Amino acid sequence: MNASARHVGVFDSGVGGLSVLRALRTELPGVRFTYLADSLHAPYGERSADWVANRSQAIVRWLRQVHRIDALVVACNTATALAIDGLRATHADLPIVGVEPAIKPAAELSASGQVGVLATRGTLGSERYRALRQRLEAAATRPLHIHDQPCDGLAGAIERGDAEAIGRLGNQHVGSVRQAMPALDTLVLGCTHYPFAIEVLQQAAGPAVRLVDTGEAVARRTRQVLQLATAEAGQAPQAESALLTTGEPEALTAAAHRWLGWQQPAQRVVVPDLG
Repeated sequence: MNASARHVGVFDSGVGGLSVLRALRTELPGVRFTYLADSLHAPYGERSADWVANRSQAIVRWLRQVHRIDALVVACNTATALAIDGLRATHADLPIVGVEPAIKPAAELSASGQVGVLATRGTLGSERYRALRQRLEAAATRPLHIHDQPCDGLAGAIERGDAEAIGRLGNQHVGSVRQAMPALDTLVLGCTHYPFAIEVLQQAAGPAVRLVDTGEAVARRTRQVLQLATAEAGQAPQAESALLTTGEPEALTAAAHRWLGWQQPAQRVVVPDLG
């Protein structure tokens, strides 16, 4: 299939997945994307595992039925951790790419072996994340210490664009990691919302600490799944994309303009729960 004919659905609990969409559009300009922010129910990281799994199923069913997507990116760490296995089982014919905290590349980059992970409780408490961490620790050839930091409230503050809360919570959560790890040199942004607070987080961490997120890796993986050559993917003209939200469209429109430079307005939609 030609790159311009591809239609990829992207969803997150809110505006955070725009950080992934930004990388996807850079890597795959010829691909059409439909982005859905489930902002009416954000953030997912503080909801139950069953709720996240069921809501994710409802969203993917809706994207397939209404928008006829032929691939999916789950641009939410919590939804990936709690729902992607079920989504792949239910939609075995649909290529699905998820996001996970980038602890493997962070461990490879770390000189001290002290890596902090900022994420939601939903992500950090999931079996998928525990298995990822255990595999990494078992394969480590040198001392490796990982500190998991649940960042209660931070995704919600970013969703609201609350600068005061972002600053306060960012300093609080990063400060907890620094207190636990005096030789911290690498910090994983384990929620797709967090890259939009990167200036606050970098200032709190200090210039010697490297911040690592997953957007570019997800974009490269999506290109591989779509089986597009690098030249084909990078030289195509920019395809049109859609911004949809279950919440207030003004919030998504403003976030896309602020972070992606987009001018197009978002549209409000209703995504019914599983019946």
